Amino acid sequence: MNKNYQNDQYELYELREEDLDESPFVQFEKWFETAQNEDLVHPNAFTLATSGKDKRPSARILLMKGFDEKGFVFYTNSESKKGNDFSDNKNASICFWWGKLERQVRIEGEVELTDDSDADAYFASRPRGSQIGAWASHQSSVIDNRDTLENRYREIEKQYEGKDIPRPSYWQGYILVPRTIEFWQGRPDRLHDRFRYKLEVPGNWVIERLAP
Repeated sequence: MNKNYQNDQYELYELREEDLDESPFVQFEKWFETAQNEDLVHPNAFTLATSGKDKRPSARILLMKGFDEKGFVFYTNSESKKGNDFSDNKNASICFWWGKLERQVRIEGEVELTDDSDADAYFASRPRGSQIGAWASHQSSVIDNRDTLENRYREIEKQYEGKDIPRPSYWQGYILVPRTIEFWQGRPDRLHDRFRYKLEVPGNWVIERLAP
C-alpha cells in the first residue's frame, strides 16, 4: 500500500515576522547557510521555470553558482530550451526546496546575462571534462544515439589536447533579478508560515504575510 503523504506534519521550525531580516538577500543567506550546514545533497539546487512564445511552462533542475543583492546566478547553454525561452520571455521563477528543513524559497523576476568576464572566469574554473562536454553537446537538440555524443566529445578532446579550452560563445551566465522572494516554513496542520518580500521601488522591499 502506498504511503498516505497527506498525513505528513511539519513540526521542526516556525518563521516569525520579527525574526525576518529587512533584506531578503540576508534572509536567504541565513537559510542557505543552514541548508549547507545540514550536509544536504546539492543545497544550491533549484527548479527553474520558464516559458517562451508558445506560453507553455517548462521546468528543470539547475545549480545556483552565486548570489548577491543583484540576484541569483547560474550558467547554461543559451541555445538550449531555457535559453531560447529567455530570448522570447525574460520572466522566470526559481524554487529552492530543502526538505530536511521543511523549507522552500520561491523567487520571481527577470533574467539578464552576466558579464562575459564572469562567464569566462567561471568556465575556466570548471573541470576539463565539463569544459569539453560544453563544446560536445548541442543542448536540447535531437541526436541519433549516445555514440554521436561520445564521438563528438573525443573529437573536441583531441582538438584541444595540450591547450586551454575556451568558453563557447553560447555558454552563458545568467542572473535572475528578483521582484518577489517568498520564504515558506512548513508548520503543523497545514498552517504554514509564508512571508513574501515584494520590491516596491529599487532598494525598498515590503514584507507581507501570505495565507498558506
